[in-house]
Amino acid sequence: MTKEKVDVYFNGRYLSHITNPEAFVDDIKTKRRAGILPHQLNVSYLTAFNEVRISTEHGRVRRPLVIVENGKSKFTPSLAEKLKEGKIDWQYLVQHGVIEYLDATEEENSYIALEVKDVTKDHTHLEINPLTMMGFSANLIPYPEYNRGDRINYGAKMVGQAIGMPSINYLLRSDTKFNIMTYPQAPLVETVTSGPLIAYPEGQNVVVAIMCYDGYNMNDAIVINKSSVQRGLFRSFYFRTYETIKKRYWSGQEDDITIPDPAVRGHRGEDAYRDLGENGIINPETRVQSDSVLVGKVSPLRFLSAEEFAAGIENKRETSMTLRHGEKGIVDKVMITETQDANHLIKIRIRDERIPELGDKFASRHGQKGVVSLLVPQEDMPFTGNGSVPDLIFNPHAIPSRMTVGHLLELIAGKAGALGGKIYDGSAFNHVKEDEIRKAMVDLGFRDDGKETLYDGRTGRKYDVLIFTGITFYLKLDHMVQDKIHARSRGPVTLLTKQPTEGRAKRGGLRIGEMEQQCLVGHGAALTLKERFDSDKTVIPVCTKCGMIAIHDVIKNKSYCALCKDTEIVWVETAYAFKLTLDEMKAMGIYPKIVTEDM
Repeated sequence: MTKEKVDVYFNGRYLSHITNPEAFVDDIKTKRRAGILPHQLNVSYLTAFNEVRISTEHGRVRRPLVIVENGKSKFTPSLAEKLKEGKIDWQYLVQHGVIEYLDATEEENSYIALEVKDVTKDHTHLEINPLTMMGFSANLIPYPEYNRGDRINYGAKMVGQAIGMPSINYLLRSDTKFNIMTYPQAPLVETVTSGPLIAYPEGQNVVVAIMCYDGYNMNDAIVINKSSVQRGLFRSFYFRTYETIKKRYWSGQEDDITIPDPAVRGHRGEDAYRDLGENGIINPETRVQSDSVLVGKVSPLRFLSAEEFAAGIENKRETSMTLRHGEKGIVDKVMITETQDANHLIKIRIRDERIPELGDKFASRHGQKGVVSLLVPQEDMPFTGNGSVPDLIFNPHAIPSRMTVGHLLELIAGKAGALGGKIYDGSAFNHVKEDEIRKAMVDLGFRDDGKETLYDGRTGRKYDVLIFTGITFYLKLDHMVQDKIHARSRGPVTLLTKQPTEGRAKRGGLRIGEMEQQCLVGHGAALTLKERFDSDKTVIPVCTKCGMIAIHDVIKNKSYCALCKDTEIVWVETAYAFKLTLDEMKAMGIYPKIVTEDM
């Protein structure tokens, strides 16, 4: 026991100092387990910082563990039997000091055994089940202990990005944006977590061949059977909900939901409103394209007082709700209701079918992600002796460097499961063993290692090597090329800088940063660079006498200097950003004089 003073902190605030931290921490733990102190309290002695931390703050991640005392688990077989019979429940175990919740800091002071057989006198806790050390998403991965840790993280992250069936009542919902897979499936190799989630599947079982295909699947890219896609593989629907409100204004005016009159400011032309119904709202099942008008709306002009306001058409502006730039689809549902303020509310849901195309992102549950590089007709795909054709060709180079052995085990377990009509359990630490799967493969008349002889679909020749084939549960991710593809030649500019707008939704330009600029210099593409940096080219009048920016009177077609009243003006070609910088300097009381000379 140390006699050195140790600081005690409660929820980050300094309380006092003590000289016997180990006894102090043990005393708090004993009282917590006896129910004298609240179960939400966690305490730990951090020797590296020489401080004791007591925490009851909300937002901490805490997990349950079985308490071990004197080398024995407090969760005895008799308690397990009572729990099965329903005589006791979870709360009983927590309140009677059998199970306790630890946060990340207290877990640092704990020595946790994975299995009952591993428990020694040094252990402080025992896992309820070893798989509880991983999160919900990570437990959806089969055979995770055979993969590297970073791949588990990637896999857990991508399960969350997968397009599946997030809710059963999606047709009644009006989420801003969501995706639904058309034909989702339950995995052939399931885990403890994926079993209860069978109503919310997130992918499809596909036949995979691990081989190269003319270099098209290099750098993690995957080759997909085009005929499988035509039969419905990985199809999904993309829904987006648009909404607009018929507002009332302080002047007694209100918006009009109608087909705008041609005299209204900002009228888009007759063609823009051809799909609208008589009430100014588009009809369901109408096909719409980028920037199509969904609801015709006319609003009163802003910044008018009640006296100035006239009810005529000339004081109205067109404010119709349109489809986002770059999106397309079919009007799925039109909802007309009211807000809490009794304003007219219109919601329109757009549906778009998404068929896998080049550039769409897919991943297995093992963090093996890649984009589609080629869609090959079935007759050109490799095939086995019994005529089986893979749906997907996966690059063999992705296995050695990533070391995802769990991926290979899932392939062979999925194959054995499909051939034997059986679902295999691939849960962490407690799953069907490799030997059992190999035996099942042999019993079914196949090689135990999952390899098969494949033939080239284009030439009919046999491949010189055996190809590893199997069935894997693949995920279609939310990152689709249709949502990301972006190009621009000309378009809108910002009001302040006269430079192109930023972002795909605003039809913005593609920024050339320092690295891109150096790349263009390295390629000798100087003209491309010059054109790109002319995006805000402007011509400004400059006074030759005082060097200040002059004024050009458009009506009189005359230029003069407001400072020295001189009319000796030269026009200088420069970037508008430069002119803006001079204006900002003037606002700070700096006199930026431009010295001009004839070139």
